[in-house]
Amino acid sequence: MKFSYTHHMPYTGVSQADQDWPVPNKQFDSELGIKIFRDGIDNKVFAEECGFDWIGNNEHHMSPYGLMPNPNLIGACVAERTSTAKILQSGNIVPIVNPIRVAEEYAMLDMISGGRLIAGFMRGIPHEYVAYNVAPSESYGRMNEAIELIKKAWTEPEPFGWEGEFYQYRAVSIWPKPAQKPHPEILMSASSDASAKLAAEHQATMGILRVQSYEAAHHSLQVYKDHAHKHGWQPTPRKIMFAMNCCIAPTEKEALETLRGGYDYFFNVLGGGIRTAQKLVVQKTRYFGDKEDAERQMDKLQAHKQLTLEERMERGLVMCGTPEMAIKQITRLHEEFGHGVTNLSIKIGNIPDEKVYQTMRFLRDEVIPETRHLGE
Repeated sequence: MKFSYTHHMPYTGVSQADQDWPVPNKQFDSELGIKIFRDGIDNKVFAEECGFDWIGNNEHHMSPYGLMPNPNLIGACVAERTSTAKILQSGNIVPIVNPIRVAEEYAMLDMISGGRLIAGFMRGIPHEYVAYNVAPSESYGRMNEAIELIKKAWTEPEPFGWEGEFYQYRAVSIWPKPAQKPHPEILMSASSDASAKLAAEHQATMGILRVQSYEAAHHSLQVYKDHAHKHGWQPTPRKIMFAMNCCIAPTEKEALETLRGGYDYFFNVLGGGIRTAQKLVVQKTRYFGDKEDAERQMDKLQAHKQLTLEERMERGLVMCGTPEMAIKQITRLHEEFGHGVTNLSIKIGNIPDEKVYQTMRFLRDEVIPETRHLGE
């Protein structure tokens, strides 16, 4: 089992719940912002010491939800201070940015890290398209064309032109090229039918970035495997990543209290405006591939929001409790899905940093060593 670590670097200096999106940045305090960036980078670097194989950075815009509008800057900082962990860029949101720029910056990260980049191509959550004034209905078309263009930019030895539906370039010949040949490993989200099919088409590692129910996750995984088979290849466990929120403490009571407080801040303060923006985008555009898929996604989001923390634990959707409980929870997830990579998010909402480090040490000392054998 490989372990991946994600820290969204949320801004924890806001207190008002359910603010409209975009959240007014008059609430941003520079001194607190500097501390969050420095502490967040230090924390990501510490993940390598705790046995994490991948360290993730992702992209979000115009919200205190996460302070990484360009995750490649953070990835470069982490790459310079680590030596073995792979640098998982679980953004860039390729449909809303220049794909040639993504190809160039990812190539730089692969060079800086000595060939440790895992190149995440994400479609993003719907409100990102409002932020960058890109039509959400074009997301899949832009995504597929951008990935094809980036892969060609990485591998084509001679200058080439590109005349596509969404992107046109007279001449492309990027410098540098990636260290990994033919190109870095690609990871894509596969939480919807269309995303799962797209990941399979590009032979990308699939990521279930939020397990909302085992039924829905099994559906996405089967779509991915079936579509991979149609394209002539068979995914191994190493090509399947599942993500969970995680909080470990000496007692179950402490872990529950810590994670419950973090969830309250996450859903009500950090997520309020984003939910409103997402709902409008999903209802009024073809962000998802078809009406049935859109309805399925909205049902999953609504059902997940209504669950209590105890219900999430009972259904195996979160890792929370003592180290012994965490070992059982991750074992249950693997027995259910047979995945080879587990991504853990620990800084949920405003969970205090000392609690984050406590969880990481429990993972290092007790949980990861006892679950490494899974998937062998």
